[in-house]
Amino acid sequence: MIAKELIKFSVDAGEDFDLPSIFECGQAFRWNADSDGTYWGMAYGIPASLYKEEGKVYILSEEGSFERVWKNYFDMDRDYGALREEISREEKLKKACDFGKGIRILNQEPWEALCSFIISQCNNIPRIKGIVERLCLICGEKHNFCGKEMYSFPDAKTVAQLSESEISSLRSGYRGAYIKNAAEGVASGEINLEKIKSLPTEAAKRELLKIEGVGEKVASCTLLFGMGKLDAFPVDVWMKRAIEEFFGKGKFDYKRFGNLAGLAQQYMFHYMRNRG
Repeated sequence: MIAKELIKFSVDAGEDFDLPSIFECGQAFRWNADSDGTYWGMAYGIPASLYKEEGKVYILSEEGSFERVWKNYFDMDRDYGALREEISREEKLKKACDFGKGIRILNQEPWEALCSFIISQCNNIPRIKGIVERLCLICGEKHNFCGKEMYSFPDAKTVAQLSESEISSLRSGYRGAYIKNAAEGVASGEINLEKIKSLPTEAAKRELLKIEGVGEKVASCTLLFGMGKLDAFPVDVWMKRAIEEFFGKGKFDYKRFGNLAGLAQQYMFHYMRNRG
C-alpha cells in the first residue's frame, strides 16, 4: 500500500495511560516495543507508533486517524483514574489496582479479537503473537510505515479462503480448524459479529459459545476486548490463581464488580503475571 501522509498527535496521559501496561497485559497481540520503548502496531488497518514522554503520549499515524481510530481504540473518553479508584474500594484489590495503574481496555475490531483469542487458548503470549503475525504476513495487506513493513489483520473473508497448507503454515495446531471455521461463519454472515455486539452481554456470550472452538474464556475475551463489554470477566489459569489469592477458595462472583468487572479482571491478571 502507498504510504499516506503522517501526522503526530499528542494526548495528556497522566498515570492512567501507560503503554507497557496497556500492550503487555494480554489483551492485544499486534504491538511490540523497540529498544527505546516506542511501540509499533496496527489497528483497523492503520499503522501507528507510540511513545510516552513527560506526561504525554505521542501517536504517529495517518492524518485524520486520531478521531477516526485512535481516540476510540484507546478509550480516551473514559476516566480510568476514577474507575480505578472505584475498584480500589474493594480493599483486597487495592494492590492490584495500584500495580496496574495505566491499563486501559482497548476497543479492538470484533473479528480480530475473536480470531486472536481463538488462537490464544491453551497458549502463551509470545506464541500467540507469532501465530497472529504469520497470519497477517500470509494474507494481510502490506503497509510501508516509517521504513517498516507492516501487515494488517486480514478480514474473515480472506482467512476463509486460505488453503489447508496455508492454515498449516500458521503452526497453530488444532486451533487452525477453529480459525478456518470461524472465518467461514463470519464471511458467510452466519456469524454476525456486529449483531452479537449489540446484544446484552449474557446473550452475546451465548451466541459466541455456539462457534466451534469458542469456550467461556475465548467468548469473554472477545466480549471485553472486541465488543466493549466491560462487564465481561475472562478466567484462565492466571485468573484462577488471582481469585484464590485475593478472595480465597470457595465461591466467587465477578458480578460484584458490575460494569467494571472486565477492568478489575485486567488489574488482577496483570498483577499475577508481572508482580515479580
